[in-house]
Amino acid sequence: MPNLVTTNPADPDISASDRLWQRSQGLIPGGTQTLAKGPGQYVDGVAPKYLRRGRGARVWDVDGNEYLDLSMGVGPLVLGYRWPAVDAAIQAQLEEGITFSLMHPLEVEVAEELSRILPGAESVRFSKTGADATSAAIRLARAFTGRSKVLCAGYHGWHDWYIAVTDRNRGIPEAVQDLTFTFGYNDLDSLDQALDKDVAAVILEPVTFTEPQGGFLEQLRARCTANGTLLVFDEMWTGFRLALGGAAVHYGVTPDLATYSKAVANGMPLSVLAGRADVMALLEREVFFYTTFGGEALSLAAALATLHELQRLRVPARLAEVGARIRDGYNRLAAAHGVEAFTRCIGPACRTQVVFDASAGSPLELKSLAQQELIRRGVLWSGTHNVCYALTDRDADYLIGAWDEVLAILADAVRSGDVRSRLRGEPVEPVFRRTSNFNIKPRQAAGAA
Repeated sequence: MPNLVTTNPADPDISASDRLWQRSQGLIPGGTQTLAKGPGQYVDGVAPKYLRRGRGARVWDVDGNEYLDLSMGVGPLVLGYRWPAVDAAIQAQLEEGITFSLMHPLEVEVAEELSRILPGAESVRFSKTGADATSAAIRLARAFTGRSKVLCAGYHGWHDWYIAVTDRNRGIPEAVQDLTFTFGYNDLDSLDQALDKDVAAVILEPVTFTEPQGGFLEQLRARCTANGTLLVFDEMWTGFRLALGGAAVHYGVTPDLATYSKAVANGMPLSVLAGRADVMALLEREVFFYTTFGGEALSLAAALATLHELQRLRVPARLAEVGARIRDGYNRLAAAHGVEAFTRCIGPACRTQVVFDASAGSPLELKSLAQQELIRRGVLWSGTHNVCYALTDRDADYLIGAWDEVLAILADAVRSGDVRSRLRGEPVEPVFRRTSNFNIKPRQAAGAA
């Protein structure tokens, strides 16, 4: 019998997953289309590799095992799998067509709705992936300011301008690498050291798992304005989750440009670039950002339905409520088990992260042991609690109960010094490291102040 969302006596049978994985070798580079979904982010030999279906907050793998899903497609499933109103909108549009030879009315309707919801969204353009939107924002900022350099904080996609600052930067010309630099979140000194008159854009995730402190976002806004630099919020994760209008509403700071994806269409591929009309006007002729599938109608129908559901159900408030219940429950248990010195749950309630300190051993091995034991309890977790509206209070209580058991195991393993030996498979791997241009002042352009 396949494992269920309960404490199962053994690891799940993942033989069908493993057979598919073997078929992918040499056929699909890396074996996966999305690095965060690949086997490197799960305990190899224990975790499933392929999911077959989902409903609400639960998924079933290709072997029939059931899990409570705390990743939710790495972000897009803000409502949950197979949400009726969204599925109905997709099915209705499918009856009329998917991609057309001229524009579709949904392009206007969704743009109007986003302009009403999102602060500063005077103009809106659609694409398919988050990397499309962030890269378009950078191109726009360079065109509008006449400058070249970019300062970033966070993860912004696979395109050359950003990924050059990580260890996965082969194939990117040095001239491109020399144009992007990073600064520390909540570290205005590192920003000031890097901000000069050739910086076109400062782009950041307005919050990840550490809250802005000491007016950080407000000060960032002021410094960009004073320097003639465009401020860009990468709201792939925060948009429609932290608040209906994203981090810009939650923190009361409006960027010049903002990018969105993930939650906007509850799983359908759509990304959004929005912002000031005078900046976005360059997309009329001077800056090229067009794509065949930008107006694909199924995703736009899903987006319109999702946006209506987010408002009707007050989804961000619910995410905050259930997410806080999980975060606070975890931290109470960590204290009760005496492990609060090396693990805690942090971040805005809608998306929290469990962190492990090196003081107790390898953080990746600690994370792997926690993940392994959660899998046996029917919980699919890769480091974050990415909650959706379909996650019930009963689900949250079950998860907290599972953490109670898992933290007891972690506490015993750390005391015994045998965390690694308790793993029944290979531990998870880091996605990538930032290795260059970190908190470094950009080289001055000739004649720059």
